[in-house]
Amino acid sequence: MTSPVTLVTGASAGLGVEFARRYAARGDRLVLVARRADRLEALAAELPNARWFALDLSQPGAVDTLMADLEGEGEHVETLINNAGFGVIGKLAHADRRRQREMVDLNCGALVELAQAVLPGMIERQSGGIMNIASTAAFQPGPGMAVYFATKAFVLSFSEALHEEARPHGVHVSALCPGPTSTEFGDVAGYKGNKGVETFKMEAAPVVDAGIKGLDANKAVVVPGAMNKATAALSSLLPSSLTRKIVARAKY
Repeated sequence: MTSPVTLVTGASAGLGVEFARRYAARGDRLVLVARRADRLEALAAELPNARWFALDLSQPGAVDTLMADLEGEGEHVETLINNAGFGVIGKLAHADRRRQREMVDLNCGALVELAQAVLPGMIERQSGGIMNIASTAAFQPGPGMAVYFATKAFVLSFSEALHEEARPHGVHVSALCPGPTSTEFGDVAGYKGNKGVETFKMEAAPVVDAGIKGLDANKAVVVPGAMNKATAALSSLLPSSLTRKIVARAKY
C-alpha cells in the first residue's frame, strides 16, 4: 500500500504556491517540486502534511529521479499539477539557444514525462487527475515569444488528446489556460511594463480556483476569466494571418 499525494511542480512561486495552498486546505498530502529549495522549505513549513524536493525538471533524468523519490517514500501520485514552466521574450534570431531549448524541455518534455509516469497507476486505480498548465497563448502564434507560444499550443493539444485517452478509465485530465496573471512569470520572461498585460491580468487565486473546479468536473479545457475567454474565442474566429500580426505588434 502506498499513500496518495498531490504533486505540484513549479511550487516555489506564482500559481504553484496557490495550488499547494488550495490542495493543502482540502486535506491532501503534498509533494512540492521546484528548483529553489529555500522557497520550497518555507512553503512546506507553512502547510500541513507537505514535503518538498528541490529539482530542475528540465534536466535529463530528472523525472526518473523524482519518481524514484516518490517510490522510496511509499507514495503514489493521485493528482498531478504540471505547473513548472517559463517564457522568454525576444525574437528567435537573437535569443539564447540554450535557454530556448530549456523552455521546450521543461514546458513540453518534462510535462509529458511526468504525465506518462503517473498515468498507468491512475488507470490501474481507476482514479486520479492531471492538470497541465497551458495558456491563452496556446490559441494563436506568438511572434516575439515564438517558442513559448508554441510550447503552450503543444500542452493544449496534448492535454485534450490525453483527456480522451484517460476518460474511460475514470482519470481526469484538464488543460488550464490562464491569460496574464499576477505572478513572477513576467519578470522571468522580461516584460517591460506592457499596459495591456497590466490592465487585464488576474490574481493567481481565482485562476487556481477555476483550474481545480475544472479538473474536479473533468473539463478538458479551462479558461479562467471573462477577458481570457473572449481572447481565446476571438483567436479561434480570426484567421491566423491576422492574429499573428496582432500579437507581433504587442509591446512586451
